[in-house]
Amino acid sequence: MTARLSSTFWRESAPLILASKSAGRRQALLHSGVPFEIIPADVDERAIESRLDGADADADAIASALARAKALAVSADGRLVLGADQVASCEGRIFGKPADMREAESLLRFLSGRRHRLHSAIALARAGAVVFVTVGVADLTMRALSEDFIAAYLAAIGDAALTSAGAYQIEGLGAQLFSRVEGDYWTIMGLPLLELLEALRREGALLS
Repeated sequence: MTARLSSTFWRESAPLILASKSAGRRQALLHSGVPFEIIPADVDERAIESRLDGADADADAIASALARAKALAVSADGRLVLGADQVASCEGRIFGKPADMREAESLLRFLSGRRHRLHSAIALARAGAVVFVTVGVADLTMRALSEDFIAAYLAAIGDAALTSAGAYQIEGLGAQLFSRVEGDYWTIMGLPLLELLEALRREGALLS
């Protein structure tokens, strides 16, 4: 997919490459006027997470490593590539995307009634080198969920629960999970947008 919007602000000869299939990240770029082409990165997220878990890496480091790997997996020429990933942390535990519905159910049961943090990392690469990386954070408090609600929620969203850290998308039915949200909306969606736009301006890709 290629989103070619007005070139009023964009200064590159080709659109930004988004190395992600995330609908939330796609919408954020569309609404901010950044033209982009989607080329999903083919990386083994579980292998990266396992390697860093063994090295006692924190959530920011894991999210950053995943974003870097995705950007570099697609970067081959002079075009700008955006890699992004998100992990959640709570009481010393770090969560990526659930592997299956059973893991999603277990994760929601653990987060129920607790405050957790989302770590949303982005990395920009050009010509095989990372030129920018940052991690945005947001804190979310999940209300106490009944077993019936967890079952009904997962049945309603289906495999979408496996596409995001925490097993939810807050822009949809996931809003019903929470009693409090503290942080930037775009960071919660998995794309610290203001930091990205500033980095694109520094790279000369956006009009200053």
